[in-house]
Amino acid sequence: MFPSVLPTYNRADVAFVRGEGPYLFAEDGRRYLDFGAGIAVNAFGHAHPRLVNALTTQANRLWHTSNLYRVPGQESLSKKLVDSTFADTAFFTNSGAEACECAFKMARRYHFVNGHPEKFRIITFAGAFHGRTLAGIAAGGQEKYLEGFGPKVEGFDQVPPNDLKALEAAITPATAALMIEPIQGEGGLHPMPPEFLRSLRKICDEHGLLLIFDEIQCGVGRTGKFFAHEWVGVTPDIMCVAKGIGGGFPLGACLATAEAAKGMTAGTHGSTYGGNPLGMAVGNEAIGMVLEPGFLDHVQSVGSYMRQQLAGLIAEHPSVFEELRGQGLMLGLKMRVPNTDFVAAARKHGLLIVGAGENVVRLLPPLVITEEQVREAVKLLSDAAKDFETQKTTVAA
Repeated sequence: MFPSVLPTYNRADVAFVRGEGPYLFAEDGRRYLDFGAGIAVNAFGHAHPRLVNALTTQANRLWHTSNLYRVPGQESLSKKLVDSTFADTAFFTNSGAEACECAFKMARRYHFVNGHPEKFRIITFAGAFHGRTLAGIAAGGQEKYLEGFGPKVEGFDQVPPNDLKALEAAITPATAALMIEPIQGEGGLHPMPPEFLRSLRKICDEHGLLLIFDEIQCGVGRTGKFFAHEWVGVTPDIMCVAKGIGGGFPLGACLATAEAAKGMTAGTHGSTYGGNPLGMAVGNEAIGMVLEPGFLDHVQSVGSYMRQQLAGLIAEHPSVFEELRGQGLMLGLKMRVPNTDFVAAARKHGLLIVGAGENVVRLLPPLVITEEQVREAVKLLSDAAKDFETQKTTVAA
């Protein structure tokens, strides 16, 4: 019998019924330390009282009106984002994929209103992930996501990251924009070199192209800055945001300068649910918390501590772990054993982590994690690693 839930996920056989801070509790009552955070979504852990209060207060007032009318929460959240970033304007979505769709359309529309409708192609970079829509998988360019969904949506060209010669060769009179994740998440926790990102800004300025940053995973405090590009001192024209922006509630946004967004006039784009009152209530509280004094300092401090602890873990288990990647609280361990097997082993020991490309496991804890909880996670990672070392010893014997 075909399952009632479409079987597009390889789900672990565990279901969670309650969350508290960085911990999840399964149906059988077992507690797990969550260092996946819903794939970098639950920035404040589970059931944070301030977010719960924001959601329930709004739920008792009003859920949905549509974008046929003003939504005051959109006005306050957009002002927070504009006041704290490069952007002049924001379009609210329900997901990161929708934020990317808005960015694709905005880049094309920008050149259209400037009298260059022939400029519609967007150059992206190998290893990228920009969502699961048809345009998103075309932008990412990864064969495993494209297979069976052809023909590939026209308008996207991929080049290797950190290869300026390949990039310059790919730019044509039809090129509209460059799009990149400052730190690739799904692709294997790859921070882009600062000089490379600075070169992209220069190339865009020289060629009249728009620069799009996808900060869906690396943004909203994940690296210890509000957005990852702040470490480099490079600003985009358009930026895709999601995950942490809602602290667990489905929410995304496309941020842009006034110049980049000038073609997006009434009727050019829309969303029935995007920017709904529930999402805006939680988003306003979540962004307010990230921007509070000391919050990002905490992320930087705990991120540095976690790097130190993981370096010791690698030295202790060199046959299991190869190297540490990432920044802030967006870290990855390159594995010498299959990452899928290690994710399962960690779960057996009570730790939740997430796989990524290039045989990497991602560590994406809530941004409010403590040093004590980091030590707990590293102990569980070590316990999981010992399982593989024991297997190797047994085989050798």
